[in-house]
Amino acid sequence: MPRVLIVDDQKDVRAMVAIVLRVNHYDVVEAESGAAGLKAFGEATFDAAIVDIFLADTSGVDVMATIRERAPGFPIVAVSGMTALDFIGEAPGLADVICLQKPFRPNDLLQALQKAQAAAGGELSAAV
Repeated sequence: MPRVLIVDDQKDVRAMVAIVLRVNHYDVVEAESGAAGLKAFGEATFDAAIVDIFLADTSGVDVMATIRERAPGFPIVAVSGMTALDFIGEAPGLADVICLQKPFRPNDLLQALQKAQAAAGGELSAAV
């Protein structure tokens, strides 16, 4: 069962994403801040991460960059309620991050995870 890290400071968004993933046979770890997400990433093995760009404690871009420093090419889906997703491709090491704008449908989330894994050269085994 693929394990996905969700980093989002909005509890309701984290819960919705976690439910969608669990129903689709993913193991999920939730983090309510960038610091908690990086701590979790350092303590466990994950197959992908879903990271909100705008976090209360830090920039989601910084969180993604740190994840990529630790694991180059790691599958990441960036989410945001703002339209600022365009700048992700300009950030060093984040050109292949898959971007998803809130609100999104469950199937959009699952497809974004598959795209992120494909961009990293692999495939998540959970059903879409």
